[in-house]
Amino acid sequence: MKQKFSASWKGSKQARKQRKYLANAPINVRKLMSANLSKSLRKEYGKRNIPIRNGDEIKIMVGEFKKKTGKINIVDFKNKRVAIEGIQRKKKDGAKLNVWFNPSNLQIQALNLDDKKRLEMIKRKSNNKLKEKEKK
Repeated sequence: MKQKFSASWKGSKQARKQRKYLANAPINVRKLMSANLSKSLRKEYGKRNIPIRNGDEIKIMVGEFKKKTGKINIVDFKNKRVAIEGIQRKKKDGAKLNVWFNPSNLQIQALNLDDKKRLEMIKRKSNNKLKEKEKK
């Protein structure tokens, strides 16, 4: 397989090819970092996951900070990671460091709907999913 990123790549069942696709993807494609939705939001929007944004209220599902909640403070698309307000570690000298999380280990509890484009995108995609379910 080539090292270069291919925009025409359709997909693969092989996990290694999926990982390679994301690793070699440019930042504008990496913006598709998403986290799954809580059960109430799933029913409301008819979707399982949504790309994360600053201001989304999330719950941590895995690790040392499991079951803690907070708002997304920083989204780092280059390294595919997220920092959350109020969740920090102390260094020996007393300084505080952000703890970084993989978006797949988070669950969205409340969406930041300040951006009208995001709201339209969510509604458009959820309507498409609901129509597909009705056809089946």
